[in-house]
Amino acid sequence: MFIDSARFSVTSGKGGQGCAAFRREKFVVKGGPDGGDGGKGGDVYFLVDNNTDTLSNYKGRKYFKADNGAQGLGGRMTGKSGESLVLVVPPGTQVIDDETNEVIFDLIELGEKVLFLEGGKGGLGNTHFKNSRNQRPTYFQPGLPGQVRSIRLELKLIADVGLVGYPNVGKSTLISVTSNATPEIANYEFTTLTPKLGVVEVGNYNSFVMADIPGIIDGASEGRGLGLEFLKHIERTKTLLFVIDVANYRTMIDQYRVLKEEVAKFSGELSKRNFAIVISKIDGYLGESLDEDIEKFIKDIGLEPTKSNEFKFEGENPYFVQDLIYSRFDNSKPYFVLPISSLTKLNLKPLGFALYNLLEQDK
Repeated sequence: MFIDSARFSVTSGKGGQGCAAFRREKFVVKGGPDGGDGGKGGDVYFLVDNNTDTLSNYKGRKYFKADNGAQGLGGRMTGKSGESLVLVVPPGTQVIDDETNEVIFDLIELGEKVLFLEGGKGGLGNTHFKNSRNQRPTYFQPGLPGQVRSIRLELKLIADVGLVGYPNVGKSTLISVTSNATPEIANYEFTTLTPKLGVVEVGNYNSFVMADIPGIIDGASEGRGLGLEFLKHIERTKTLLFVIDVANYRTMIDQYRVLKEEVAKFSGELSKRNFAIVISKIDGYLGESLDEDIEKFIKDIGLEPTKSNEFKFEGENPYFVQDLIYSRFDNSKPYFVLPISSLTKLNLKPLGFALYNLLEQDK
């Protein structure tokens, strides 16, 4: 089960109390106080681990606590420190204060381990309180309590390319035929209920990670449909790939404009990411002229069809790609507009090379 948020309280360990003891040993007269200190309470850490990809370990849990420190012992022996609590999370997890909504940690780096709450200090034993006036102290310090925080974990998937499109426009099929992902595919809207990640191989030595999220609808940025819940998963993607369905009852330009608007409303920064467009399901086109409709869409977004490219796009359909040989990359425009078919696999291999080249523009 994909769990991308969790809410619970965390407490570090309480310090152990000190000890009030006196030395009792043969031939040692009035040995004096020798009570040891209490052990330190356990700390709380967060550890980023790539072997987990959801927050399912925290589902249904409301409270986590590190171990308390042990009481001090006679003979000036310090009590055992409490075991630290290590909370393992996947890369992309944000730790948020549930009361103030402050982002405490943004955990991205694999293997990163950060101290969240420090355990309470152990109390002093009575050996620390002897002096010339009080040579037989019988008191000691209690350990300090641990720290308590109410937090919320939110997972934002990390991917190189995020697929953005209406429900049932072919995103799941696209990621299934281009990567190792195996999403559920069916001919109805909102088949995809949870985000999916897949690794796309480009040639023999290169690859990138593609993310498929549930479809976005009008008003998604305001909470309609599943869009708001999962739009956060494309926040960390380096680039966006808009999937426009040529066989949809909505026009291509209407799909594109709504998707751009919803992304911009959700995050102004996200709307400035490098992006590209694929026109999907051209094998299911039912209009009068596919080429004319594609050409009209390219012109509707202020571009002109391109005559040549370096990626060996297949088929005779119109397309657009920025020429980076004689001009610089313009991130206000799509890097390419490419007709594809996941069913016949038209242009899927060139798509992988084009997306990999787009990712290079961020470096």
